[in-house]
Amino acid sequence: MVLFPNAKINFGLEILRKRNDGFHDIDSVFYPIPLCDALEVVFDQQDSRDHWHYSGLTIPGNSADNLCARALNLLREREHIPKLNTFLHKAIPMGAGLGGGSADGSFFIKALNDLLQLNLHLDEMKELALSLGSDCPFFINNLAARASGRGEVLTPIELDLKGKHLVLICPDIHVSTKEAYSIIKPDDSSESPAKIVNRPIDEWRGNLRNRFEEYAFRKHPKLSEIKQELYAAGAIYASMTGSGSAIYGIFSESMGKEAFSDFDTVLAFDL
Repeated sequence: MVLFPNAKINFGLEILRKRNDGFHDIDSVFYPIPLCDALEVVFDQQDSRDHWHYSGLTIPGNSADNLCARALNLLREREHIPKLNTFLHKAIPMGAGLGGGSADGSFFIKALNDLLQLNLHLDEMKELALSLGSDCPFFINNLAARASGRGEVLTPIELDLKGKHLVLICPDIHVSTKEAYSIIKPDDSSESPAKIVNRPIDEWRGNLRNRFEEYAFRKHPKLSEIKQELYAAGAIYASMTGSGSAIYGIFSESMGKEAFSDFDTVLAFDL
């Protein structure tokens, strides 16, 4: 079975309060985009061990501890899963706020559910996905949603950006999520991003904010320059996604990557 786990971007990201469990309550809109990894899962009852095969972008750290492997361990606690051959081709940049690893883990759960006919309901898959990470449940339904709580409380919303074009710039900059959370002062007084995105997109600028930008742009001024470059090129709306460091711009007309040749990794998609 072959699946294509896709990335997501945030439209707005508010940090509301610190929780007793050490996490933060957030308010954001998660939106799937057509930037995908490739995931193939094959099983063989006769195989004596699992095999993991990786290609594409290099996965930092211990590849055996990625979210697909962790998802497999979770499923084996409750189901008989034969030994697997898993092939993962990474195209979604890591540590960029795009949710690539989360998508891989969640799609892996969906792949095994279908391949082995485990008959897991959506809520069961979401519960398993939440054990992997706060944003993982989003990729089970994989539809535009307001994300609250830690990011796992998902409320579907109507948000259709068909006809718009996305330019995604992924600089070689690491933004420390832990450090950013330690500096940001929670604020629950702002309007919800879900309400703002109901307005025409040309009203988003100046109203729809990512709270991580202030920290990230101060620490890495190049990120602010990228955002301004996108606006200078005609973006209707531009923002950092998640805790960064990827910056995206939404355009009314198709923009070629060559318009941003000064930057490291530039990707362009039709929405």
